[in-house]
Amino acid sequence: MNFWIKNSFYLLLLLSAGCREQEKETIQWDKDKSTELGKGIAKNEDIDIELFIDQHEKLSFQETGSGLRIAFLKRGDGQKAERGMTAEVRHKISLLDGTVCYQSELDRNDFFKIDREDIESGVQEAIKLMRVGDKCKLIIPSHLAHGLVGDLDKIPPLSVLVVDMELIALK
Repeated sequence: MNFWIKNSFYLLLLLSAGCREQEKETIQWDKDKSTELGKGIAKNEDIDIELFIDQHEKLSFQETGSGLRIAFLKRGDGQKAERGMTAEVRHKISLLDGTVCYQSELDRNDFFKIDREDIESGVQEAIKLMRVGDKCKLIIPSHLAHGLVGDLDKIPPLSVLVVDMELIALK
């Protein structure tokens, strides 16, 4: 047999053996794996949040049962915010690294209905702890903010948010 024909035959044999479809490993996903993943994400976020708090030691953050952290920068003596009211606020939303994502315009405040609008659940929780005139800094874990997908614009997936917020008025 010709040298080239013989070697071409072996080469084709090797290539065809390498091209056979290998069995694909199937990952079985269940509730326990989802829970484990969620706990891992929360643990990593808690570490990042604690590092942020350590760098801002002059602020006294309180943690709620949901994981929201709130530090009051100024206490007001106005009306307490309640479900169904419309809140007038000034705010700045940043990532833990200081990147500003959104903020109120200089000449215009923002309005939202408490517990009735598509606002981060961490902001909704915090506003009900505030009175008119309060200024606070919030640290909102991703599960109370925009979660796994972010806001599909300026807030990346799984982002902890830092929100500076002032409650101007209630209606």
